[in-house]
Amino acid sequence: MDQEVRITLRLPADLHAWLVSQAKSARRSLNSEIVHRLEVGRGADGADDESP
Repeated sequence: MDQEVRITLRLPADLHAWLVSQAKSARRSLNSEIVHRLEVGRGADGADDESP
């Protein structure tokens, strides 16, 4: 079972707005968008346009 860790993240307002826009375009939550981009950035298997 995957374990999750909760963190507090501070972002510049313009980066937050951009991420929100990207998440809406991809029909993902903001959290899922951030996780997806981190997975893609590290080259994780299974990180594609269909990832949550």
